[in-house]
Amino acid sequence: MNISIDNRKVSVAPMMDWTDRHCRYFHRLLNADVLLYTEMVTTGAVLHGDLNKLLGFDPAEQPLILQLGGGDPVDLAKSAVIAQEWGYSGVNLNVGCPSDRVQKGKMGACLMKEPSLVADCIAAMSAVVDIPVTVKTRLGVDELDSYDYFRDFVATVTATGCRDFIVHARKALLSGLSPKQNREIPPLRYAWVYRLKVEFPELNISLNGGVTDIQAISTHLQHTDGVMLGRAAYKNPWLLAELSGDNILERDAVVLAMAEYADRLADVPVKHISRHMLGLYQGQSGAKQWRRFISENAYKYANGGGLLRQALEQVKIAREKHRKVVA
Repeated sequence: MNISIDNRKVSVAPMMDWTDRHCRYFHRLLNADVLLYTEMVTTGAVLHGDLNKLLGFDPAEQPLILQLGGGDPVDLAKSAVIAQEWGYSGVNLNVGCPSDRVQKGKMGACLMKEPSLVADCIAAMSAVVDIPVTVKTRLGVDELDSYDYFRDFVATVTATGCRDFIVHARKALLSGLSPKQNREIPPLRYAWVYRLKVEFPELNISLNGGVTDIQAISTHLQHTDGVMLGRAAYKNPWLLAELSGDNILERDAVVLAMAEYADRLADVPVKHISRHMLGLYQGQSGAKQWRRFISENAYKYANGGGLLRQALEQVKIAREKHRKVVA
């Protein structure tokens, strides 16, 4: 099935411990146009941490959005200014993460209980930067899970001038469920996101949650302005290349490009790079050998691209064996 999709309407979600700078560089090789996000970075980290480590990125990753975690308008405004100074394409406020750590910091999904505070946060950031300020939210939180509440929450925030919302089409439960369970147990309600777009046609609404293939992306784009991919893009990264239509590079070429990237970052352990690439050959001859070689040997290679080049040789051997069997 040949489906044409505007890749600029697709993004890869911010995912803690996953979408670091090495993951994003890898994803950009697979697709030149999708919008990429950092992992969530708290305002405390931005204001007091090592900015090179926290905010550094390769120019190839652009367009790139910094996702911020926080609930204090002043700190968020200061952090947004820093994001702009570092060259980010925009900043996004996390109003969806349900983890205990985030709740203790009065950020993430618990902010849905305070729409006026979220509006104050967005207004404070928008007043001091020229780059877009956006919101990533859920449908609701705990007992506040009616469509009317969700709609009114969005209406309150839009009063600040905010026009961009990414909606994870589930509510969040702040107690009793782990973050993983919060991604799976609350039911998906795509119709709510579709309805929001109908009632607020002037807003830019992107849908997130449970999207795993190109057909689903195409379907959602008939009702919304954008689609955000999560774990599907991470576990099966070739989905991004298939989405691009022209497959920027073949898989083997992507490996060699990442090996060169690892060569340039001589101070970065290669295991920090290779861990994002385990799903590259999913469904292909040599996939098992690729994953096994990296998993069993990453600790033997301090840095550089040698690990990836050797893993690629294992793929080629397996591929040739399969070819002979089929022949």
